[in-house]
Amino acid sequence: MSESKKESLYGKTLPQLQELCAKESLPRFAAGQIARWLYVNKVDDIEQMTNISVAARKLLKEKYTLGLDAPLKESVSQDGTKKYLFRTSHGQFIESAYIPDGDRATLCVSSQAGCRMGCRFCATGRQGLQHSLSPTEILNQILSIPESKNLTNLVFMGMGEPLDNTDNVLQTLQIITSPWGMGWSPTRITLSTAGVARNLKRFLDESKVHLAISLHNPFHEERLEIMPIEKSYPIWEIADILRQYDFTGQRRVSFEYIVMEGLNDSPRHIKELCRLLNGIKCRINLIRFHKIPDSPYYSPSDEKMIRFRDSLTAKGIQTTIRASRGEDIQAACGLLSTAENKKNQ
Repeated sequence: MSESKKESLYGKTLPQLQELCAKESLPRFAAGQIARWLYVNKVDDIEQMTNISVAARKLLKEKYTLGLDAPLKESVSQDGTKKYLFRTSHGQFIESAYIPDGDRATLCVSSQAGCRMGCRFCATGRQGLQHSLSPTEILNQILSIPESKNLTNLVFMGMGEPLDNTDNVLQTLQIITSPWGMGWSPTRITLSTAGVARNLKRFLDESKVHLAISLHNPFHEERLEIMPIEKSYPIWEIADILRQYDFTGQRRVSFEYIVMEGLNDSPRHIKELCRLLNGIKCRINLIRFHKIPDSPYYSPSDEKMIRFRDSLTAKGIQTTIRASRGEDIQAACGLLSTAENKKNQ
């Protein structure tokens, strides 16, 4: 059987590995052994699973593949940020960004090839949705880069809308945070969403990772102009859902706010943000707009960014300005894969 037609072992949960062992007449305890080899020891060859019998390893190699593939391309920024390009099982391109910062090493991962949300300021949104990534393809971004062992944090802020691929994203999070899996603390992981309300409650109920909401404008009509999702899931509905949950403990919620000159940076926006987020313990992350080709939007000056931050802070909302990283290597979401798609057309 060709490798491309074999099932991948990486991306399977412990119950799924138990089903696999039952199907292949392997002892049930072998599932736990395989999980440990995959997610603790992170093997790159089935033959390395030395406490599994020779016959069982032979069977696994005949019918299954690990499912990891090295990145196709690596771009390195002057600030140390690295952008990795991967080819998916469907032949599309996705990207992830490695961001070192002192003691922290964060990987920004993708959940879809392309995206159906169509946000006007996002290069990925211009691609449309090509396909959702499998748990294997999401994990591959984490496990196949050279810095994998150095990672301290993960953010699901790459290509795609994670809550438009909820089943696979939640399965991946289960693998990353479970004791039988990679054993990460959920507090090391943040998921960012444009606000798919139908799946938000499920995510909040079934995981404990941090949440970031892509807000960008508190006014319905203005947000609708830049984020079509506002028509189906208005931001006030998202805020109402969040008020039902407790974010005073370890789990945090933040709001991402790309500041665009003259579009969402006025005093009335500050006033409306305070009204919208009233009753939600949260933080606002202000983000400079990373210019994308043929975009009408611009980032304001540093002075305006600081004034905007200070005004929100004075109103009682913890607000920070996120440092821009990797602008010299097209680190903004979707730029590298868009360029690669054009080359292959």
